[in-house]
Amino acid sequence: MKLRMSTGTMIFLVVAIASGIASYWLNGADTVIEALRSCVGLILYVMPQIVAGILIGGFAQQLVSKDKMAALLGGNSGVGGLALAGLAGMLTPGGPFTSFPLVYALWVAGADAGALVAYLSSWAILGLNRLLIWELPFLGVEFTALRFVVCLPIPIVAGLLARIILARTPFDLGRRPAA
Repeated sequence: MKLRMSTGTMIFLVVAIASGIASYWLNGADTVIEALRSCVGLILYVMPQIVAGILIGGFAQQLVSKDKMAALLGGNSGVGGLALAGLAGMLTPGGPFTSFPLVYALWVAGADAGALVAYLSSWAILGLNRLLIWELPFLGVEFTALRFVVCLPIPIVAGLLARIILARTPFDLGRRPAA
């Protein structure tokens, strides 16, 4: 297995190194050491979530064949595929460390960009976990219900727009990575 670093990763690495040099130059070694300690703490905190998300994604690839995934969430799955993706996004608990590895696995397994846009839109604005834990207690039933109902069609509309844009422009998402 050959590891490759993406352009985005290289940019983040250069910015991180430049930030470290600037911190050292402006505030000394103690600042850099404290930043590294904080970084290690954050890594230890998020690593289990990242590993769980990647495992879920890997298992999803193994549980559902590419043909089945394409039928459920592929470009020919219609509005039903977008609705299914939206429902999955709404039900996915956790933060980006869980959802983005799952989205990547769905992409590799054969889901189209429209379904993934619907999933992420739903996860971001309709997540039931966030709604029950944060929104209901702070904003009340009436406002929460109004916002939820108003936002309900957004993932499907976003997924349809993604499909339309991809079908009518030369926009290229690149090759799918091998499963």
